[in-house]
Amino acid sequence: MIHSPPTRWQTVADALSRQLGVTVTVHDAMPVSGGDINVAYRLHTSVGRFFIKLNRTDRLDMFAAEARGLAALAAVIRVPKPITYGVDDDHAWLLLEWLDLDGRADEAQLGEQLAAVHRLTAKQFGWPEDNTIGSTPQANGWLDDWITFWRERRLQPQVELAARNGFRFDEATKLIDALPLFFAGYTPQPSLLHGDLWGGNAAGLADGTPVLFDPACYYGDRETDLAMTELFGGFGPRFQAAYRAAWPLDGGYALRRDLYNLYHVLNHVNLFGGGYASQAERMVGRLLAAVRA
Repeated sequence: MIHSPPTRWQTVADALSRQLGVTVTVHDAMPVSGGDINVAYRLHTSVGRFFIKLNRTDRLDMFAAEARGLAALAAVIRVPKPITYGVDDDHAWLLLEWLDLDGRADEAQLGEQLAAVHRLTAKQFGWPEDNTIGSTPQANGWLDDWITFWRERRLQPQVELAARNGFRFDEATKLIDALPLFFAGYTPQPSLLHGDLWGGNAAGLADGTPVLFDPACYYGDRETDLAMTELFGGFGPRFQAAYRAAWPLDGGYALRRDLYNLYHVLNHVNLFGGGYASQAERMVGRLLAAVRA
């Protein structure tokens, strides 16, 4: 079944032709389900299959940042190779290598490889450019201090955006003021992070090779990635054990886990509405109670 005429993809074919140095023809495009933010297709072309994401024309920077994040992760772990990105009259798009993700990732290997990703470090917290978490802007300006970064680049922007969207979390200000209490005796280093590591952004090849995709990369506390693996499920005990064997976690991780996941729950409030607001409210209450105890 041809979902749309091959001529619909001429801009993509032209960009790929320039990159490969051969004339590329798109034969057909089949829709791929699973994403909430973008529309995706599997492209069948004269030079093979590709995965393509589409969004509004003003989202080109989002796709460019994603491509650079994938390239950074590829130094350690398998990702869909970014091919090229661009914009036509109707959409911005990102073209990626097509991978048959029909296997189950080897969880122990994934844990070991994620620890290796986190051992790639920088001198400061942040990233060379801003990117997005889902479709929400994510500021990444470099900072030396992690607590300041988490306050000014992560929690505070989400709380302020929630207020503009009609969701007030009055206790969140108290929590943000109390951030130093969560880091007594703990000084994280700037590790390369996937940044959006829920179960839907990890899969496996037929031989069990782990694959990560849809990153929101920056350099930050490695615990933020680990925390998100526990937020929505999808990462089993073999993964957790292998990561900890490769790089043990600080004893205060359990306290900070909800603090880090609050960022993602607030982002879900801002992306998808009030269904997540009560969860965020409960998390704020638990976190404040924990540091007041």
